[in-house]
Amino acid sequence: MRISVVIRSKDEAGRLRLTLASLARQSVRAEVVVVDDGSSDDTPEVIEEVLRIMPVTAIRHETPRGRAAAANVGAQAATGDVLVFLDGDTLAGPDFVAAHAAAHARDEHLCGRGETFHLRQTRLLLDPETAAPQPGQAERVARLPAAELEAMKVTRRQIADDFGAIERRASPGVYPGAGPRALYELEIAALREHPDCAVLWVAAAGSNQSVRRRDFLAQGGFDESLGHIVEHRELPLRLCQAGCRMGFVPGARSYHLIHRSGWTGVDPLRQQRWEEDLYRRHRLPVVKLLVVLWASLASPSPVPPEARILSLPALERAARGETGIDYAAVRRNIPGFT
Repeated sequence: MRISVVIRSKDEAGRLRLTLASLARQSVRAEVVVVDDGSSDDTPEVIEEVLRIMPVTAIRHETPRGRAAAANVGAQAATGDVLVFLDGDTLAGPDFVAAHAAAHARDEHLCGRGETFHLRQTRLLLDPETAAPQPGQAERVARLPAAELEAMKVTRRQIADDFGAIERRASPGVYPGAGPRALYELEIAALREHPDCAVLWVAAAGSNQSVRRRDFLAQGGFDESLGHIVEHRELPLRLCQAGCRMGFVPGARSYHLIHRSGWTGVDPLRQQRWEEDLYRRHRLPVVKLLVVLWASLASPSPVPPEARILSLPALERAARGETGIDYAAVRRNIPGFT
């Protein structure tokens, strides 16, 4: 079984260099496909540099087309039996490819979700290896003590020789914050403990997600008209409706080099269009309850304690109307939703 890792990247050259370094050190090798989605930085130079040490299929969009389109183009170019999607600011743990390969060997209809962590102290750094600051953070970074700044770095040497040092900095969840961590924990708990739950597609991840290439292509890939809050969940929904199974991939660990805290900038409670678009496509009651799930994890939560949805099995029961709670009224108390 051949694995293809499809990486979507835009304007994150220094981080992409580290992502590719992590794939060069895998216990099981994979085909690597990088889609540069219209970067204006030195991403092409980074890819040329990496090509000297490992084979990479590189595709460039001269103008950005979005995450879904980049993933679809990468999947078309890939030749592996299994596609694993990864972002250009996310490191793969040493057994990342091996874990996805083993999971798909056990279940040929799997839509797999790995373990997603974030690396603390990387938010201020555009390039965590050189400590080049993010735009607008130069003065703040310049004020940091030298020892503290050195400790914030993530280097190719660490990836190659001391990945344990990177793992010790990691925390569960794609972003820091109580909300993202609570969401991660309930998603992984559902995947581990409730494999027959009918709404496990909600636990899909935007990165560290795997699927058989044949199944991906049969479904037409990601819906490019959806926003990235739900595009990575909508495809697994279609896959599960077609007979695939959403499942946990133990040992497939990824480490996000963060660029913000919490849901700032992509807060699903402040962007209603994702719900309208998703509901228009699928007309499922559970779609209208996703906002209640996410609002239940907020602090403070606008959802009354007795109406909070704090697990995916509870989400399934609510979608079936088994709770006796008027969720239409609950939604009206969530700002921006009716």
